[in-house]
Amino acid sequence: MAELTGVTIGVTAERRAEEFIGALERNGATVWHAPALRIVPLPDDERLRAATEEVLAGDVDLTAVTTGQGFRGWLEAAEGWGLRDRLVTSLAGSRVCTRGPKSTGAVRGAGLREGWSAPDESNRALFEHLHESGVDGRRIAVQLHGGPLPEFVEPLRAAGARVVEVQPYRWLPPAEPDRVYRLIDGVLAGRVDALAFTSAPAAANLLRMACEHGRYEEFVAALRREHVVCACVGPVTAAPLAELGVPTRQPARQRLGALVKLLAAELGR
Repeated sequence: MAELTGVTIGVTAERRAEEFIGALERNGATVWHAPALRIVPLPDDERLRAATEEVLAGDVDLTAVTTGQGFRGWLEAAEGWGLRDRLVTSLAGSRVCTRGPKSTGAVRGAGLREGWSAPDESNRALFEHLHESGVDGRRIAVQLHGGPLPEFVEPLRAAGARVVEVQPYRWLPPAEPDRVYRLIDGVLAGRVDALAFTSAPAAANLLRMACEHGRYEEFVAALRREHVVCACVGPVTAAPLAELGVPTRQPARQRLGALVKLLAAELGR
């Protein structure tokens, strides 16, 4: 018998959801897929193109790469606009700093080399390193993922940096909110054994939609009492839940496969 037979898991992701859900179902799980956000298609994102052209409008001193998928998506979009080669050349002239192994791999895959990588795979360490490098008067390209990071970006500007924010995979509200409301109701009815989160914006928007649905207080209370297992791919993803005192489980490695194994270990029959 598969390890997760009889277990119902709510998945809130849109990106790479098919891969993740397939792995859970191969382990016997029943999956309720309720994307809490949807992604603006990269080739159609005029804000991303405008930010890319702004990066190319001058020399770049520092580049901050926060996610491998986001960086690769940015280059793919730039290629569609005929700007990829210029962009890679521009970034090659800067000191590239990455958030961890996945973003480092994406940088190297583009033929670039990182000057520094955060040892703990955190945004906090990445942006603290930028500050320590000295940012006054320097032009910095910051690749974001999904949502803005004002708590990290605004201090750079306050310290005198000229920051260009580039945001591939910009999030919008879900196309089918009723699926999200059904998942929230399922948690409160005891029909869902676990919620799996692969991005902080999805976790935050699920909480926001619980408020829209008129069930925020009881939903958060249920999560705090661990009526369901809240499994997150890493600490950044877990942050919106942790801020509310919701216990989370996280795998040792921030990978989808490791998250599946964690769920099997926690809930396996």
